[in-house]
Amino acid sequence: MELTSLRQFVAICAAGHMTRAARSLKISQPALSAMLRKLEAEVGAPLLHRTGRGVTPTDAGEAFLRHAAEAVRAADSGARAVRELLGLETGSIRLGSGATAIAALLPPVISVFRKSHPGLTFYVREAGSSAVAAALVAGELDMGIVTLPLTKQESADLLVIPLADDELRLIVPPKHALAPSAAAKRAGVVPPFRWSDLDGEPVVAFEAGSAVRILIDDAARAAGVRLNVVMELRSIEGIKQMVAAGIGVGFVSRFALAGWAGGPGAPCRGTTLVRKLALARRRDQVPSPAAAEFERLLRKSVS
Repeated sequence: MELTSLRQFVAICAAGHMTRAARSLKISQPALSAMLRKLEAEVGAPLLHRTGRGVTPTDAGEAFLRHAAEAVRAADSGARAVRELLGLETGSIRLGSGATAIAALLPPVISVFRKSHPGLTFYVREAGSSAVAAALVAGELDMGIVTLPLTKQESADLLVIPLADDELRLIVPPKHALAPSAAAKRAGVVPPFRWSDLDGEPVVAFEAGSAVRILIDDAARAAGVRLNVVMELRSIEGIKQMVAAGIGVGFVSRFALAGWAGGPGAPCRGTTLVRKLALARRRDQVPSPAAAEFERLLRKSVS
């Protein structure tokens, strides 16, 4: 007895009519009738009453229908389980985020994830929060890491899950007046800076309009300091290299300072330069098994 025959019998009973059932199954009525005759021969009893208005199950048909429907449900459940397993073994995850997440947060998580699921492919798009949010709404990305707050419309379309507080810290060239001592670097405790310390200092900054740049500019303006921006970059590594070369001072995420020769970076005296990072995806889309597992691992890694 084939599963196809069981599906077709269940469809006939649901439609109550051979012609309608054949149309929904996209097969000819003679072929469906032949299947029914074969099925009745196999079970040894008539399964349907034929009437002028259609068909109804016989007592034997009612008993057989319960088991046929259960078999179809079990087969469909098994197929879903296999598809979900394959979803963790093959396919792709489309991510969007800014420079900080791409440089510091995502690499270790993706590395761990791919050791368990080497068949998965990652597509990573580097862009600002607004561009990432727009790509999520358009269905171009599965998930993204964004800086809060989003616009009212973006918040309406996206499910936003808080991820981490990201403190921005000042880094300076070697031998700069604000450079920490060797003892401070070894201890991992760098004295905070004052905004007045940066008056007139050349600054290597993130590009204008980015979430990090807006946060820095607003804080400096509130302190009455106008920053002397001499270079704009999107790359965190680019900013670090330019600072190391003596072009100017810069601000980068605390997450990006592991292994930085200048130490853990200086916090701001009197206030903290912190932005809220969040994971975002469309409200109306259920993540694939692979995306859901990656999301769980990402949230655990930065908690």
